[in-house]
Amino acid sequence: MVGAGVFVVYSPAAAAAGNWLLLSLALAGLVAYCNATASAQLATVHPTSGGTYIYGRRQLGEWPGFLAGWAFITGKTASCAAMALAFGLYAAPGLATALAVAAVVLLTGVNLLGITRTAWMTRWFISVVAAVLVFVTVVAFSEPPLGTGAGLPTTPYGVLQAAALFFFAFAGYARIATMGEEIRDPQRLIPVAILSALAVTFVLYFVLGAGLLRFMGPELLATTPTPLHTVMERVRGGIGTTAVTIAAALACLGALLALIAGISRTILAMAREHDLPGTLATVGHRFKVPWLAELVVAAAVICLLLTQNVLAVVGFSSFGVLIYYAVTNAAALTLTERPWHAPKALNWLGLAGCLVLAFTLPLSSVLTMAGVLAVGVIGRAVVKSSRLR
Repeated sequence: MVGAGVFVVYSPAAAAAGNWLLLSLALAGLVAYCNATASAQLATVHPTSGGTYIYGRRQLGEWPGFLAGWAFITGKTASCAAMALAFGLYAAPGLATALAVAAVVLLTGVNLLGITRTAWMTRWFISVVAAVLVFVTVVAFSEPPLGTGAGLPTTPYGVLQAAALFFFAFAGYARIATMGEEIRDPQRLIPVAILSALAVTFVLYFVLGAGLLRFMGPELLATTPTPLHTVMERVRGGIGTTAVTIAAALACLGALLALIAGISRTILAMAREHDLPGTLATVGHRFKVPWLAELVVAAAVICLLLTQNVLAVVGFSSFGVLIYYAVTNAAALTLTERPWHAPKALNWLGLAGCLVLAFTLPLSSVLTMAGVLAVGVIGRAVVKSSRLR
């Protein structure tokens, strides 16, 4: 969750929300909490790989489950390419594509060695990234402000659009649920992991956002594509900007590592249910990972890196993820047994919040991703019809 999004999301969010930036962040956090609660509830009932694809299929039916799985795979594959290229741009702009492809190959190799290796490397990535973010926050609160504090014109639509952008930075907890079969005691540990991860991430993002607003003001923040770089270069020189560059590169790698693992587990689940070719359900005997699905994801990401301007697809990913979580909340509504802290009202709020945020994204993102989802649904209908015949 503490991935590349935190390094780039504050500027466009400030341009949309202005002085109400922290309100947008709080709205995104509220919707994320509703979704996380629904995911945690469902994970205790269905502790298996696949996440909302399985939850939707078992609680709502085949078609809602397929829609969730297809939205996750297509949206997150595009996000993988964006994360890989962002790593290349931070590390060496002149060799961005080559480094991005190399990162995909390397991290796929790590994932093929088993989920314990994935978790071990992620711990190291997040330790460095979190330390740098805390340091930037302290600097932003302790140094004299750069910005004038002048406000920007703000509308309710702008606040909602900024919340949708912030949601992209939060949306990582689903990957915990997609790997249910590889976790010890999943009924207990998955809910704890999801909710605690969201709590820590929200506090970090909120305090950092408050620091950036205080140091730069909404107007300067909105026009600065790399605000964390700006904080460090203005007050700490080259060493500070190098630290931010390293942290941003590691954040991209950490997000990419988790994304590849999560997508491959959803492909595994869909292949088991024959919504994708059955050969993609192949699991290795030694490391117990869906190695063929991992390789397919890597190949798809590399194709995008070599043929597309993937930085333009962040909106596509956000739309797909929000549709995915809309199905999550709808599936959670069907549960009869629920803990006291997860009433149905939270599921209704999460469902409505996901749909509202999804359709405040740029129209081109909405239309393109809706077309991709429609292609998947039509393709499944054709295959299903031919099988019945």
